[in-house]
Amino acid sequence: MNRVKTNFFANLAGSGWTAMVGLACTPLYIRFLGMEAYGLIGFYFMLQGVMQILDLGLSPTMNREMARYSVLPDKAAEARDFVRTLEVGYWAIGIFVGCAVWLGAPYIADHWIRGGGIPPAEVRRAVAVMGALTALQWPLTFYQGGLLGLQRQVLLNGITIATATLSGGGALLVLWLVSPTVSAFFTWQIAASLLQVGVTTIALWRCLPGSGHAARFDPAITRNIWRFAAGMSGITITALVLMQTDKVILSKMLTLKTFGYYILAGMVGNGLSGLLIAPMFNTVFPRFSSLVASGDRKSLLEMYHGSTQVMSVMILPATVVVALFSHEIMFLWTGSPEIAHNTAPIVSILVGGTALNGLMNLPYALQLSHGWTRIGLAINAFFILSLVPAIILMTMHFGAAGAASVWLGLNGIYMIVGVPLTHRRLLKGEAFRWFTKDVGIPLAGCVLVAGSARWGFGHFNAHSRFASASLLLLVLALAFAAAAMCAPATREFLLHSFPKGKAQA
Repeated sequence: MNRVKTNFFANLAGSGWTAMVGLACTPLYIRFLGMEAYGLIGFYFMLQGVMQILDLGLSPTMNREMARYSVLPDKAAEARDFVRTLEVGYWAIGIFVGCAVWLGAPYIADHWIRGGGIPPAEVRRAVAVMGALTALQWPLTFYQGGLLGLQRQVLLNGITIATATLSGGGALLVLWLVSPTVSAFFTWQIAASLLQVGVTTIALWRCLPGSGHAARFDPAITRNIWRFAAGMSGITITALVLMQTDKVILSKMLTLKTFGYYILAGMVGNGLSGLLIAPMFNTVFPRFSSLVASGDRKSLLEMYHGSTQVMSVMILPATVVVALFSHEIMFLWTGSPEIAHNTAPIVSILVGGTALNGLMNLPYALQLSHGWTRIGLAINAFFILSLVPAIILMTMHFGAAGAASVWLGLNGIYMIVGVPLTHRRLLKGEAFRWFTKDVGIPLAGCVLVAGSARWGFGHFNAHSRFASASLLLLVLALAFAAAAMCAPATREFLLHSFPKGKAQA
């Protein structure tokens, strides 16, 4: 458990620092480039997400298999051959994707993106550079999945923190001192990505156990994982369709400026995913897989409920505060009343959907640790049938906020359906405890606190940004404390820790 805690805090530090760099740099990017050019950066984020469809489930498969190999030391040679085999395929896909974007840049720039005031030649050049950047970024998730499976989160997040700082800070210097253009921004990202991929690759190979021969390409070694990989491929494709379709459709229907507002709102509304949700998932999924492989059901049950309660305490207070105070938060971040007005409703909707999606991550990790991919694939496939017409219809009638509401609705249905179905097969009889003790009671605690603050304070003073920020931090702290005391696992930890600390003092 000490290792699990260390890994969790390492993941939290990496995602937290990356989020802080993004939050600090984004307003400056907009100042240097303008909202339309920032829309191009948002288009790249969308493109990167869509291209992950071609991942074919290899990254989570890599994570799971490295976790299993880590408790099977007699299979060191097989583990190295496994990495080499998937590595070759992954690089081949990355090069193909990068070339496709590069060659398709003229069509994308002229027929898809509504550039507004940006010259068409600049848009084409930026999209072409996106292709090169995509090819370099592509293998990164593969190597990161391997380090996560080996539970080398401290090393991985050290690399992440260093490269995030270099990527964000270096881009600002380039925009300030060299050229305030989106092409210059992406060119710097290529240099930073090249360094990150190189260092991560070396780190993974050095962390793999030694063997008596060099790693070799052996397609036959994948025969034992093809069912899981195929299921993960289906889940990955359908999940990415669900998560990226709104951006694809909006990038066509909206101007770059309005699309930039949506992407900016998504940074806050979906920010919980990278900041808090991903660290927990990346910590527990390898641990779940190890416990399933060793047959320790008691420890699995204890960790499952404990980690769900910790996840609730982590994300629900932030979700409620961001949803209720979205206008104040966007103004404090950007300093622009116009941006706050155009993004606040979208933020409130997206953050709710992201929270629901985050709470489903641990039942999802439980499914994957057992190699059960059918349920996730079936639910995602069902949702896809109604997704595109729903987004188009909601966007036509309610704009970007309408598209965001589809994300909230899908995740609400996913939770209501997915949790009971999961516990009909895995850890039977635990669904009621999940909905009440693990999630429902902590949610009630933070809603009571934050809702009272929203009703009592009304609108914060827009002219005193420091006072508003301080008040928001106080509300967040109180909501967090309320949720922590309502969740059995965190309440027990706090009650046992406080007297101990007092006695030592």
